[in-house]
Amino acid sequence: MQSTINYLWHTDDLLGQGATASVYKARNKKSGELVAVKVFNAASYRRPHEVQVREFEVLRKLNHQNIVKLFAVEETGASRQKVLVMEYCSSGSLLSVLESPEHAFGLPEEEFLVVLRCVVAGMNHLRENGVVHRDIKPGNIMRLVGSQGQSIYKLTDFGAARDLEDDEKFVSVYGTEEYLHPDMYERAVLRKPQQKAFGVTVDLWSIGVTLYHAATGNLPFVPFGGPRRNKEIMYRITTEKPAGAIAGTQKRENGPLEWSYTLPSTCQLSLGLQNQLVPILANILEVEQAKCWCFDQFFAETSDILQRVIVHVFSLSQALLHHVYIHAHNTIAIFLDAVHEQTGVEPQHQEYLFEGHLCVLEPSLSAQHIAPTSAISPLTLFSKASENPKGLAFRDPALDVPKFVPKVDLQADYSTAKSALGAGHQALRLARTLQTGQELTLRGLYWFVEMLQSTCRRTLDIIQMALLFLGSSLGTERCSSVAGAPELQEVKKAAELRSKLQTLAGVLSRCSHSVRETQLRMSSLSAELLESRAQVHADRSIQEIQCCVDKMFVIYKQFKKSRLRPGLNYNEEQIHKLDKVNFSHLAKKLLQVFQEECVQKYQASLVTHGKWIRVAHETRTHLRLVGCSVSACNTEAQGAQESLSKILDVLSGQLLQDQTKKVQASPPLTAAYPSPEPEDLIVHMQELCENMKLLAFDLLDNNRIIERLSRIPSAPGI
Repeated sequence: MQSTINYLWHTDDLLGQGATASVYKARNKKSGELVAVKVFNAASYRRPHEVQVREFEVLRKLNHQNIVKLFAVEETGASRQKVLVMEYCSSGSLLSVLESPEHAFGLPEEEFLVVLRCVVAGMNHLRENGVVHRDIKPGNIMRLVGSQGQSIYKLTDFGAARDLEDDEKFVSVYGTEEYLHPDMYERAVLRKPQQKAFGVTVDLWSIGVTLYHAATGNLPFVPFGGPRRNKEIMYRITTEKPAGAIAGTQKRENGPLEWSYTLPSTCQLSLGLQNQLVPILANILEVEQAKCWCFDQFFAETSDILQRVIVHVFSLSQALLHHVYIHAHNTIAIFLDAVHEQTGVEPQHQEYLFEGHLCVLEPSLSAQHIAPTSAISPLTLFSKASENPKGLAFRDPALDVPKFVPKVDLQADYSTAKSALGAGHQALRLARTLQTGQELTLRGLYWFVEMLQSTCRRTLDIIQMALLFLGSSLGTERCSSVAGAPELQEVKKAAELRSKLQTLAGVLSRCSHSVRETQLRMSSLSAELLESRAQVHADRSIQEIQCCVDKMFVIYKQFKKSRLRPGLNYNEEQIHKLDKVNFSHLAKKLLQVFQEECVQKYQASLVTHGKWIRVAHETRTHLRLVGCSVSACNTEAQGAQESLSKILDVLSGQLLQDQTKKVQASPPLTAAYPSPEPEDLIVHMQELCENMKLLAFDLLDNNRIIERLSRIPSAPGI
């Protein structure tokens, strides 16, 4: 046990160790509060006094939620060693998070954004106080879990920090070689004499390497065999890197250097975030300090990312989920352009559904009017242009599963198990993503088919209303009696118009029959979609993969523990061999389930989805043609009715005049078949006119409804 006047710790509670100090978990003697104490060793006291006190002075003037707090500076009892009492972060460092097999391929997007936000905020506080850190790396970024379960990352270890303004330089070398700026690497690691001075932008290089590491799980610059095996090649990679490249590797000994301008496909970050992040990495991983961004540019660009909101968009035609990063104050037109950039779907071809309902996006409005979305509740994008769904492209996790060496090698077996378990976690993530993709595809298509069926019902209602009024007007005896007077030219015209209305009624009847057939097909497709969704929900492949991963993790933990031992006795070695066999069987089973139960089903679902999406496109086109026919029929019927109404007005006037003359010129005669009284005929004609006017009004109203529906840009099936 060791202690200061207020704090107590045991040397077994080691949190970290460096060249000049060790960090322990300690407790306050009175309150029991957990803290971290940094105890300096003898080597630290051989440094110049101003260097020894520099860390205290820097920490005393810093006060920020993303920088580990300094509580006190005390001394141990007898040896009087200096002790920094600091905030304790119970969840380790960012490095320990990245070394977990679960994050072998980098952090999830949400967690990466937390890291970015915290690092940017902490670095901004350092620059506001004129401090350069000089040892930024994942091991010096501590993680704390907040009261609501959220991650909080804090910069720590200011042993290399010093005061330095933007226009000042320094010549001393500090830092960890994988994260060092190439100019510092040349002198500190390669021991080459050079007279270069360094500015604050060396921290930007270290931040770039750290962010790449957090996003991918790997370092950006890796010579064959690793960064510390061939230091000359490591230096070549960083200094020969072309402009715009963010990573460089050497895949075989003495092989060529290969450059990458994008993040790897195994990265968990969305394309939307990658498009924002890659230019930043390219401009801070710049070896020439004159070309490298300054901190103001870095803060401006990273803040721009962090201030954006994410709109989740699931492209139904592509069967892909996209994260679209926009500012809340942007217009929807900017959002539509961003969707076009990621999906290739032109803004005029974009139609949206949200939670089963039409989502009309007015380009001139603010993006704040877009409903809040999530990965499981995105906007569903339907493209008017038909295309084959491409689905999710991914690297097969089997390519990242190494094999154990035959002999017992505790360190090698641990490394192999860690890599294989990392690939297992990747397979589990991919399996979940593929299943979610199937669910979103089936759900979105089901919603769209329901919208088409709704369109069928509306169209049938309009047709039935038109047929009802056409039938009632064509079947009236008064219209037939007028049409039976062939000696009048107007009556012949009325008969022609009546025949035209009958023809239009026939067209509408055929449209009605076609729409009913379409409705039946859509009902059948809805049933298929519901059945497929039930099959996806009943699939247990993810649970099988999770079970394999859990069992592999137990063996991995044992290997991690065994590697610290000098050796195993005979029985322990036999158990170790059996664990290797079991681990290999579990990895094989996991990959088999992934390929046969997840990938093959997913690929089959894409083929089926392609057929269904084509049916949906054809149905929508058909319903639009039917809608146009119904609209044209209504327009023609309206014109015919107006003409017929005018003719009937003329006929009623002529009949009235003729009957009046006959009554005045001749005495009343008794006819074998009495004709209707003139007054009755006039009344009948007037009633017919009124009926036809009502019919015209209804037809006009139906036509307006159809026109309004056809003008809605995001209304599928209209």
